[in-house]
Amino acid sequence: MTSRSRKLGYRWHLRTLMAGKGMFATTDLVPLLAERGVTLSSAQVYRLVTQTPERLSLPILMALCDILDCTPNDLIEPVVETKRSKATGTGGVLAKADTVTVDRKPRRAEIRRQ
Repeated sequence: MTSRSRKLGYRWHLRTLMAGKGMFATTDLVPLLAERGVTLSSAQVYRLVTQTPERLSLPILMALCDILDCTPNDLIEPVVETKRSKATGTGGVLAKADTVTVDRKPRRAEIRRQ
């Protein structure tokens, strides 16, 4: 029997919004953030642009919205993902062999002498 659980996620659109404003280098944001009182290194800004942040302070969010003339909803798109839980018993659906990601423990090698 399988059940569905909801996982809440989000999509981060900073890079897309920057491109829409003609900003293609991550370092373009460093001085613009500094003008708004947000001091981040080039490496931090690079990660902010190229990766989806797990945490984001409100001052940074507000500075980005001001720089890009957008709202937080434009930057962060909520997404609900439906995941299937693992099947139990014998009535479950079999998965394709190449997509199985079952936790496996290594088995001790056996040495057989001939």
